[in-house]
Amino acid sequence: MPVGNGIAEEEEEGVNEQTDCLVQHRVFRSRFSNSVWSCLGSSPPKRNRMSENSDNSDVLSGEEPQDADYLHVSSLSYELESLIFARFPRSEYWKLCFVNKRCSNLLKSGELYKIRKEIGFREPSVFMFASGESSWWAFDREFKSRRKLPVLPSDPCFASGDKESLCAGTHLLVSGREIGGLVIWRYELAENKWYKGPSMMSPRCLFASASCGDCAYVAGGMGATLRNEVYDTAEKYNPDTGSWELLPRMKEKRKLCAGCYMDNKFYVIGGRNKDRELTCGEFFDEKRNRWELIPDMLKDDPVQSSHSPPLLAVVNNELYSLEASSNQLKMYLKKTNMWKQLGPVPVRADCNRGWGVAFKSLGNELLVIGASSVSSVGNNMAIYTCCPDPESDELHWKPLDNGRNRLSHFIWNCSVMVA
Repeated sequence: MPVGNGIAEEEEEGVNEQTDCLVQHRVFRSRFSNSVWSCLGSSPPKRNRMSENSDNSDVLSGEEPQDADYLHVSSLSYELESLIFARFPRSEYWKLCFVNKRCSNLLKSGELYKIRKEIGFREPSVFMFASGESSWWAFDREFKSRRKLPVLPSDPCFASGDKESLCAGTHLLVSGREIGGLVIWRYELAENKWYKGPSMMSPRCLFASASCGDCAYVAGGMGATLRNEVYDTAEKYNPDTGSWELLPRMKEKRKLCAGCYMDNKFYVIGGRNKDRELTCGEFFDEKRNRWELIPDMLKDDPVQSSHSPPLLAVVNNELYSLEASSNQLKMYLKKTNMWKQLGPVPVRADCNRGWGVAFKSLGNELLVIGASSVSSVGNNMAIYTCCPDPESDELHWKPLDNGRNRLSHFIWNCSVMVA
């Protein structure tokens, strides 16, 4: 369905405006009935219902059913409907709850996301938690629509503390500290609900993470004990089973490190241990089930004291870094283990030493969110994308929001979900 010029704030926390919902229900059903079948080049099947006083031998009446949930169509029509719904933009999925119970159950069961995966029709969404907000927000790829997630039902300690986030399949995982210790809260996209757990095998904070398809990896970080032990352990999360799998130990113990997935390998780069700043990186080769060290991977830009972990993103299987001290975009040259300067980014990563900036891969583009380098924007967040071209002498950054978004430019957490 077309999206208007303004940002649509669609809050799926149980719609309170019942009158508006009923109106949208009727409009959506009418549009769906006419437009969906016309795009298939055929007419919608005639909907019939059994006469209340007839037996099985009676003919079907030609009356339009009064109950939207009562449909007399073949199983093939259900399959076609599911395929059509699966190709809807995900930002429009909340409207399916107003069609009928079958569509609502189809959405909440997660079946549509399985179909999308099977037909290769998946799109990225950006989940963000900004300073001054009480809830997470979900944005479509173009940042033309957004919706507010239900309030995460944690204790005050978790809400006010530092958190890490990552996506795996249709799960958004948020790790942080509650009064009782380190925990994970899980947002399930299909159900639009938060659940607690599952906890990591070694609960941690300040760790590296990366997503690959429907799985996610974590490594390093530090524990919750008074000793503040730095970890060299790693784990893999499977959303289908809702469980963590222990991986072999890394070569180095490290916290405040960054992760990415490239060349079918999980990379962990930079960070610090108890003794020093680390300029090395390493990657986990799942086929060989072992870690390989990459010396001096960050020798020109080590993680300095009080700085954020390295800001990394992978696009088209190439690794890019946002250098917080200079606001420069760099590309990693795999063959020489060096970095190439590509030019400046349009946000001020140097304002808070790299903290509060989102630097992510968004399909075949780089996404950067933070304080704009243009002073006229003020304290509102600036959102830009770029298709990096290593051979080009100039970067072309495209603004996505143009000041419509009034959220703070300081981003606590940001993750991209592809589903």
